[in-house]
Amino acid sequence: MDTDSTAATESTGGSAGASRPRHPQRPVWEEPPGRVAQGLKGATLAVVILVVLGPLWVVLATSLSDEQTITEAGGLVIIPDGITFDAYWRVLSGGVVTRAVLVSVGVTAVGTAISMFASVLCAYGLSRSGSFGHRTILFTLLFTMLFQAGMIPTYLLVDSLGMRDTYWALILPTAISAFNILVLRAFFMNVAPEMIESARIDGASELRILVQIVLPVSKAVIAVITLFYAVGYWSSWFNAMLYLDHADKWPLQLVLRSYVLQQQSLPSSGATSGIDAMGQVPSLAIQMAVMIIAVVPVLIVYPFVQRHFTKGMLTGAIKG
Repeated sequence: MDTDSTAATESTGGSAGASRPRHPQRPVWEEPPGRVAQGLKGATLAVVILVVLGPLWVVLATSLSDEQTITEAGGLVIIPDGITFDAYWRVLSGGVVTRAVLVSVGVTAVGTAISMFASVLCAYGLSRSGSFGHRTILFTLLFTMLFQAGMIPTYLLVDSLGMRDTYWALILPTAISAFNILVLRAFFMNVAPEMIESARIDGASELRILVQIVLPVSKAVIAVITLFYAVGYWSSWFNAMLYLDHADKWPLQLVLRSYVLQQQSLPSSGATSGIDAMGQVPSLAIQMAVMIIAVVPVLIVYPFVQRHFTKGMLTGAIKG
């Protein structure tokens, strides 16, 4: 009797156990969101967009407003009463601001080209394990990421090389970024070795392998690193403040800091026109126009490179 009841109990337990789900229930965060959750996400995204684009819109609206509208608004304009480009015409009619735009464009173009040329060559050499001085150079790069030269030694070096008050002082001291080189190196190391070995068997040189094989399959990381260098040169103002003595050599960001944020009247040299000839603190519309000119180039370039960020940064930083 006891044996039969035990067998029945085991049979019942076995059938109950068989009816249980084999896999545990998924966590809450893996479940598809309901309507309330989707509504909260949409509202949060709308608030974030408003917080990001709101200040930019106010700056743009103020730069496109006349003095009367700005005075009636008591400062920054939210809804412009008519559109005028007088501030932009005055900013770009000559003088310090116009020269600053040209200086920033030139420094960014030349500096980015030099930085990418040196970084790509260095990263490709470090990606080949048998290259000359591989470990020593790699250790040196890692060391410079942890311990950097101070401002005074760097200034003395730039001055001793005769680069003070020249555009090279804005380019060469920051031409190489150890982090960017390591990202490029990690990406280059993931290029299929079969392709490289096949090219070597066919008699291709290392330079030809780099140009015709490695670079074409590394467009994502090349685009990302190029943007990093370009934004760095375009946004830099501290080196210009240290090394440049004349206002006619100032880049746009230094003009933005001194002329707009600190509301200082810039010194002028030679023939002046536009806002420089006034010798006064610029109006609010002109200040906002200079800010828009400083921000717009990055906003224009970023959408074309944004699609490469995920592939370029994650592949270069995680693999290898």
